[in-house]
Amino acid sequence: MTATSAVLEPDAGVAEAPRPLTISVVICTYSADRWDDLAAAVASIESQTLAPDELILVIDHNPRLAERVRLRFRSARVVENEAERGLSGARNAGSRAAGGELVAFLDDDAVAAPDWLERLVAAYRPGVLGVGGAADPAWPSARPRWFPAEFDWVVGCTYRGLPEAAAPVRNMIGAGMSLRRDVLRGVGEFESGIGRVGKLPVGCEETDLCIRAGARFEGGAFLFEPRARVSHMVTPARASVRYFAARCFAEGRSKALVARRNGPARGLSSERSYSLRILPRGLARGIADAVVRRDPFGAARALAIVAGLSITTAGYLVELRRGRGH
Repeated sequence: MTATSAVLEPDAGVAEAPRPLTISVVICTYSADRWDDLAAAVASIESQTLAPDELILVIDHNPRLAERVRLRFRSARVVENEAERGLSGARNAGSRAAGGELVAFLDDDAVAAPDWLERLVAAYRPGVLGVGGAADPAWPSARPRWFPAEFDWVVGCTYRGLPEAAAPVRNMIGAGMSLRRDVLRGVGEFESGIGRVGKLPVGCEETDLCIRAGARFEGGAFLFEPRARVSHMVTPARASVRYFAARCFAEGRSKALVARRNGPARGLSSERSYSLRILPRGLARGIADAVVRRDPFGAARALAIVAGLSITTAGYLVELRRGRGH
């Protein structure tokens, strides 16, 4: 039986109920500055209604932190990323060490709801390659009134325009997602040349992997399960206009890399719908808030949508030109 059929086809002629899937949770971290966040993330996993079979903490090129983590979190397995530095390399180290049939990834600055794992696992059935949950932004104080909900992806969270009920999606949000281990090993894992390294505001490694997996496992699907929720911390710096612009530009560059690797049709399918349907509605909503509801920040949100799309497009074009020059 091929890897594809093993994932997509149920066993024939088996009358008894399927056995529960085993699951490994992987949390990647790189800096002692995020210690309190890591402790909160681990505590949320220890409080799950469905306990994982193992918890793996991956330390990205920081031996001193690795030793501290070993002493503090004795129930977890600590793995050091010895491959290329960055989130992609760390996730790959965690998935290679994982023994579960499912591998769930939680960001080190995210806190999972108690039923997060239970919701993710319940959504698996034959043909499902991975299940991702919703990520709610945990703002440093109140949500910035100028920040449009359509751009919550800037801070790594669920944004307006995603399905409101469980539904297939092209790719998942990395803050709280899960995949079959066989899928991870069948597509060459996360691409190190795309994802985040330290504090650089880049991403799309999840998008690239999901697109490759969708092409490799024909007929398979990724699901968005909004009831599987995590709370994703937003630092004061990430709630700023400066970070908003930097993240949009970096996203554009990352989208160009994904399109170059996978072709524009696959690499930009969701982005076309987002730009043509979701953003115009958000723009109209912001203008209506300003004119009809006399919300002074409505115009600011509308302006942020226009600026965000323009900056993201600029980043895409810059990377596209750079790629053609090589």
